[in-house]
Amino acid sequence: MESRLYKKYLQEVRPALKEKFSLANDLAVPRIDKVSLNVGINSRNTDSGYLEKVEEDLTKITGQKPVRAKAKKAISAFKVREGMVVGVKVTLRGQRMYDFLDKLINVTIPRIRDFRGLPEKNVDQRGNLNLGFKEHNVFPEIKADDIEKIHGLEIAISTTADDYASGLELFKLLGFPFQKNNK
Repeated sequence: MESRLYKKYLQEVRPALKEKFSLANDLAVPRIDKVSLNVGINSRNTDSGYLEKVEEDLTKITGQKPVRAKAKKAISAFKVREGMVVGVKVTLRGQRMYDFLDKLINVTIPRIRDFRGLPEKNVDQRGNLNLGFKEHNVFPEIKADDIEKIHGLEIAISTTADDYASGLELFKLLGFPFQKNNK
């Protein structure tokens, strides 16, 4: 079963991008390649069960088991030793990715307190979008009763776009709520 967002991409977004950027081939049209979620684990936060709780939260949010990211080298200023777990990450592709993005656009982002739109500067020069959440409790899967500690998370949405303009247009057509420019 195809996701709602993927159908929208095929039926509305791809033809619009193809026309706007004068692309001859459907494969040349920018599309979302993958979505990566990342939670950094502070080296001072050595509570027993904290890492497992973060992994459990990320599993609830994405529907996929996260991978532990370990430090490649020791950094004494940050009290990090080589091989120490410094974060957990999940990479989503295909059906799960589109389901997650649909939920992100329509449910999660509107739940952010005092939200006035995403800044367009969050799209980089290669057309990828990076989002940071200070609190993970904006996701509907996280129940307020289960929260022991609030942690942030980063979301990186990678595209096949070659430049800023085509990446930004892709995200706007998919329905990401960007700030209105008042000039």
